[in-house]
Amino acid sequence: MSWSRKTVTKIDAYKSQFRSLAIMGVRQCGKTTICKEIFKDLNYLNFENLTTAQYATEDPKQFLIQNQNGAVFDEIQRVPHLFNYLQELLDNQTERGKFVLTGSSNFLLNQNINQSLAGRIGFIEMYLFSYYEIVGAASFAVWEHIQKGSYPEVWVNHLNPSYFYSNYIQSVIERDIRQLVNLKNLNLFQQFVKYLVSLIGQELNFTKISNELNVDVKTVQAWISYLQVAGFIYLLPPYYANFGKRAVKRPKLYFIDCGIFCALLGIDTVAQLENHPLKGNLFENFCVTNIVKENSFNTSKSNLYYWRSSNGVEVDLIIEKGMSLLLVEIKSRSTFNSKWFKNMDAWNNYAKKNYTSAIIYSGNEELIFSNNKNGIPYSKMETLFNLI
Repeated sequence: MSWSRKTVTKIDAYKSQFRSLAIMGVRQCGKTTICKEIFKDLNYLNFENLTTAQYATEDPKQFLIQNQNGAVFDEIQRVPHLFNYLQELLDNQTERGKFVLTGSSNFLLNQNINQSLAGRIGFIEMYLFSYYEIVGAASFAVWEHIQKGSYPEVWVNHLNPSYFYSNYIQSVIERDIRQLVNLKNLNLFQQFVKYLVSLIGQELNFTKISNELNVDVKTVQAWISYLQVAGFIYLLPPYYANFGKRAVKRPKLYFIDCGIFCALLGIDTVAQLENHPLKGNLFENFCVTNIVKENSFNTSKSNLYYWRSSNGVEVDLIIEKGMSLLLVEIKSRSTFNSKWFKNMDAWNNYAKKNYTSAIIYSGNEELIFSNNKNGIPYSKMETLFNLI
């Protein structure tokens, strides 16, 4: 069975344009697999191998000389000093796509690239499976997709998602996040992560979280940052251009993978998910993160936002491309209701312009109405970008 990745198109375009590529993504998103397939003619070196990391640390110049014809450097954030030496090597070469850097932690990767390799490297952000990369996706109900999550390992090898995600969460917190910061109270941090599940699809109020958990605001902000770096969460920024004080200016919180928050909620079956009080929030999370993934495949990406007025009127998602905007509402029900357009109608009244509107819902029928209004089944979310 073939499991193709849509990221390949972007990688192929970039490798002919840049001297080196940086492929960044969360642990087990498929970076190593895709690099071994596309760059099979290059040496592959993984810095999680202690011997390889030690050699690159103790004699970086000789290490690069031995790989001057090109290489894939996997988990390069483990040897950050190598960036400075790599800069000189790239400056003395004109060939494209010879060096590929991958990393699970984009904090160290970005920090060092900005300092050493600016202008010499093309960035590829690699996510987990999108809905359209899953073989036979349409044969699974949306709630099955949410419960199973989007990690390739779960789908390709038919793993039990409950077992996989509980162990994955533990390893990320204890390994990756502890590499970024010295967590003085691991138990409190774990409680913090579980608390965030209740905030899916809500604006992120640091002060409120601080008061709820009795944790300093600066600590809350730092912990949110660590979870972003580790690929646990995604923050959707607010859109407030031209609205001034009438618009909320906090980001909205989503988990980058549905299987992770199901594990944190203790959801082991699809039946539990379908009857959960956060069902609507989980469906919204599923849709938003899939749209984020689809957007990442484009060489010319759109900007993604949400909008909420000061009196509580909200548009779940705004897709901006150039001067064009698409307004999107997300509803978990399978039966379409035209009243769902009311918040987007309110936006158009504020903006004094009739922007195209779309409803994503859990049904199967694609609907086209007058006045630039559309009903889009969740299985056709990728068509949203054709409406802008």
